Amino acid sequence: QVQLVESGGGLVQAGGSLRLSCAPSGSIFSIHTMGWYRQAPGKQRELVASITHSGSTNYADSVKGRFTISRDNAKNTVYLQMNSLKPEDTAVYYCNAMNYYRTSYWGQGTQVTVSS
Repeated sequence: QVQLVESGGGLVQAGGSLRLSCAPSGSIFSIHTMGWYRQAPGKQRELVASITHSGSTNYADSVKGRFTISRDNAKNTVYLQMNSLKPEDTAVYYCNAMNYYRTSYWGQGTQVTVSS
């Protein structure tokens, strides 16, 4: 089964930056929307940002102006540039891709820890 593989997580001080990347382990056809979700301990998974095939983006209010999502359609790869990180951004970040047939793919998650 095809999965998404995330990379780029780690430990950073508050105010720092990280860049997450996500690519499929195999072929996924007709991807429409790709996005990043996060889940902090004791909290529900929430949408951080998403981007459609045409480039339309959507951000959670908590990350607007600090995070930027982008994608390379030729490589089915999605990126999340995270600037001005805060301790409350600490979470496991998951990559998601949904195709035109509404099949959803997930990654295993990558830990992002922001120290104060």
